[in-house]
Amino acid sequence: MDTSRIRRFWKQTLALVNRCALWSVRHLPPGIRTILGLLAIAGGVVGFLPILGFWMLPLGLVLVALDIPPLRRRVLDWLARQQSGNRCADRPPP
Repeated sequence: MDTSRIRRFWKQTLALVNRCALWSVRHLPPGIRTILGLLAIAGGVVGFLPILGFWMLPLGLVLVALDIPPLRRRVLDWLARQQSGNRCADRPPP
């Protein structure tokens, strides 16, 4: 697979995760968000199946992390950095 296709897929996945995370923060209570996150993680584990996908793993992890207070701010900051294209200075771009 071409690296530009992988980067494009990763960027699209992050955009989807960001939209879902922001929507869930505004519209879902914490318990429901955690349950949906765990279901997404389980769906991502069997991502090789046609309807489910590996994109569900980061979505599930983010949804669960939003309900853990020490991780919430870090996850939201990370998503904002990913969306703006500003990556950590200590890591070279892929």
